[in-house]
Amino acid sequence: MRRSWWLWAISIAVYAFLYVPLAIVVIFSFNDSRLNAEWVGFTFNWYHTLFRDEDMLHAAANSVFIAVTASAIATVLGTMAGIAMHRYQPKLLPFMVLTPVAMPEILLGVSLLIFFVQGLNLTLGLISVIIAHITFCIGFVAIIVRARLAGMDDSIFEAARDLGATPWETFKRVTLPLIMPGVIAGALMAFTLSIDDFVITFFTVGVGVSTLPLQIYSMIKIAVTPEVNAVSTLLMLLTLAMITLAGRIAPDALRGKG
Repeated sequence: MRRSWWLWAISIAVYAFLYVPLAIVVIFSFNDSRLNAEWVGFTFNWYHTLFRDEDMLHAAANSVFIAVTASAIATVLGTMAGIAMHRYQPKLLPFMVLTPVAMPEILLGVSLLIFFVQGLNLTLGLISVIIAHITFCIGFVAIIVRARLAGMDDSIFEAARDLGATPWETFKRVTLPLIMPGVIAGALMAFTLSIDDFVITFFTVGVGVSTLPLQIYSMIKIAVTPEVNAVSTLLMLLTLAMITLAGRIAPDALRGKG
């Protein structure tokens, strides 16, 4: 009984440490004050201010464009990589695909910055950010797709080929429908990671282009106003919605089980 009590106490303390700060951000987004020093009253004015902030809306549009483009391309490439890793089990491909996932973000950001500027002589902007986001999103999609394939019976695909289906017909009529939940879950995960990313974007975005995380960072350098809390709350809700949806579409793939 004593051990059970201590486990409950530790669990509650850990969850409080994780979620109480998030709850405070949400609560103070409704604070009727320009400062977050104390609670003054309840208001929706900061959300109204947020949706009239042209800089914030422009940054949000950039983030959505980058996330949609990067996740779409990463989903196609990551699906191909996941199928190749499962079917052919190459030695080099998993290293190439999964290294950006395991690599620290600051190291990946600096490496991509040097590659774009010194290697490609590329002007930093939306294109460089999209390429950078594709780079680290491919691995997450590939992991989910490969996990989806790992729980399937390979005899299904062999039966399709025995019945006369070409490799393309087998992929189109058998493989793709079966892995589609994993593909969709990977796309949602890639979108979530892209729209939330700060570190890699910070190194590869260049001058004159802003995204939602960068805009939030520039605002909190001056003061943490309830408008910052409001946009953080909306971004948090979007992230949770995407993760929840991905988990419901392919729960086994996200857990790495078939």
